[in-house]
Amino acid sequence: MFMIVNMKSPSDDRTARARIRDEALRLFGDHGPDGVTIRDVATAAGVSPALVIRHYGTKDGLRDAVDEYVARVFEAVLTQVVKPAGAEVLDHATVPALAEIVAANLPDGSAIPAYLGRMLVSGAPVGSALFRRLYEVSREALAGMVAAGSASAGADPEVRAAFLLVNDLAVLILRDRIREVLGVDPLSAAGVHRWGGEVLAVYRDGIGAGA
Repeated sequence: MFMIVNMKSPSDDRTARARIRDEALRLFGDHGPDGVTIRDVATAAGVSPALVIRHYGTKDGLRDAVDEYVARVFEAVLTQVVKPAGAEVLDHATVPALAEIVAANLPDGSAIPAYLGRMLVSGAPVGSALFRRLYEVSREALAGMVAAGSASAGADPEVRAAFLLVNDLAVLILRDRIREVLGVDPLSAAGVHRWGGEVLAVYRDGIGAGA
């Protein structure tokens, strides 16, 4: 399981660097990079502003480091979505949703989903590159389901893959808002049963189908 490093010893420069990055990730996700200062990050990390500057140079340098870190996390998670070499073709029931995989590989309360939303809509090159990588994984997953006979490629497979990806990302990014209105975490065991059942019904039968 991929876990965010959050050690506490300020005497270790490497550990302090990771702690600064993690606190910047949390604050940037909550308030946006423009709403956070170097001093805010330093206070949250329990270090001096000078140490933040020593490690990252500027706030832009810190933001670049956070972007790269989030991208690396997702690259690690995505290896679980793509069918391993030599494995049998996966069917619809065994291809996990991206949102479920990410939730299972991040600690509770991780700031990464909130930051991901900002990252993908910011127009920054790292966000564009990550979305393209996510899209390629979605296309591979759809092709695997089509090969297994458990899904149709549709009239426009590229659009269908993008549609499936956007739906998954919406659940991940809006997870807390969904929990507020439904009273259940859509990525918990109970939530997956409730949310997933309805989503699969819509995918299978269309939104006009009855209960």
